[in-house]
Amino acid sequence: MEGTGSRRDMTAFVAALSSFMISVITTPAVAGVARRFGVVDTPGIKERKTHRKTTPLWGGAAIFLAFALVILVVLAIGLFPSVLVGRGPVLGMILGGAILVVGGLLDDRYDLAPGVQFAFMSFASIVVVASGVGIGSVRSPFGGYIPLDQFTVPFMVFGHAACLVLPGDLLAFVWILGLSMTTKVLDGLDGLVAGITVIAGALIVAVALRPELDQPDVALLAAVTAGAFAGFLVWNLHPAKVFLGQAGSTLAGFLIASLAIVSGSKVATTMLVLGVPVIDLAIVIVGRIRAGRKPFSGDTSHLHYRLLAAGLSERDAVLLMYAFALAFGLIGLIASTGAKAAAFLVLAGILLLGSRVLNNRGNRYRE
Repeated sequence: MEGTGSRRDMTAFVAALSSFMISVITTPAVAGVARRFGVVDTPGIKERKTHRKTTPLWGGAAIFLAFALVILVVLAIGLFPSVLVGRGPVLGMILGGAILVVGGLLDDRYDLAPGVQFAFMSFASIVVVASGVGIGSVRSPFGGYIPLDQFTVPFMVFGHAACLVLPGDLLAFVWILGLSMTTKVLDGLDGLVAGITVIAGALIVAVALRPELDQPDVALLAAVTAGAFAGFLVWNLHPAKVFLGQAGSTLAGFLIASLAIVSGSKVATTMLVLGVPVIDLAIVIVGRIRAGRKPFSGDTSHLHYRLLAAGLSERDAVLLMYAFALAFGLIGLIASTGAKAAAFLVLAGILLLGSRVLNNRGNRYRE
């Protein structure tokens, strides 16, 4: 049994290393293609641009290529355990990711309307939920589980019978779409989204490899995800030589959200890892609505921009965000469900208080 576990761990490690190497190698090539087609981010065009050099986009394509290629090879040679997750959800994650990448590449090239961008993210979320990535139940902070599969709605897809499970599938759709949008708006500083995705993937690997859970397939998926983003991060750390683009920024949240579900609804742990950007997004949206502005309009009110306005360097701001993600993610590894909920509330309180402090410091810094 110990030998089997070691082989599974080694398979996950080799798969992660493979996705890392593919990502490291293909990212410069993808960046070169982006430059050739003029798909670049020019500094100074918008207020929230922090980079000083014209930088190619489309980095998400290299990440997706690394992720999909390694997973498909592992499936083809029969190394993927596919006991807990199953091939359907895995292929659904790949197909959904492909939809996001196509939409992201088009958006980076043609600046698609927000509604079209939202349609691509929604379609990708629907595809992965339809493939079997659904939430059957969630653990209650007060003990036990809350079932989310009380109702089923049968339907036909290409002549095959299927069913919609409610409210679990609807919650899964909102969760995946919401995290895709969260990492999209988080992508404002070099290495921020890619680094937090690596942290989230690594923590999911740690959870999945616990003896009491024994989820080698989940560990493999998470390890490949972390490896692909880590390979890209080599080129994306400040000063970045290539950016994620729309494809990569949405793919990050999409994969982590899907992994949180297939790992047994580890939504609470994932919420702690991504707690800072999730709560920050909520604070920003409420602030915009109160100010009479569109909730999803672009500006510099997000936490990472306010850290810069308060005097932190870009590198220090990113490291601080990493630290929050890692610290609260580790709490998620060892805490009970009730303690996770309490930790999330504490984090929300810290961010609400910090938001006011940063606003004051930012105003003084600009003066």
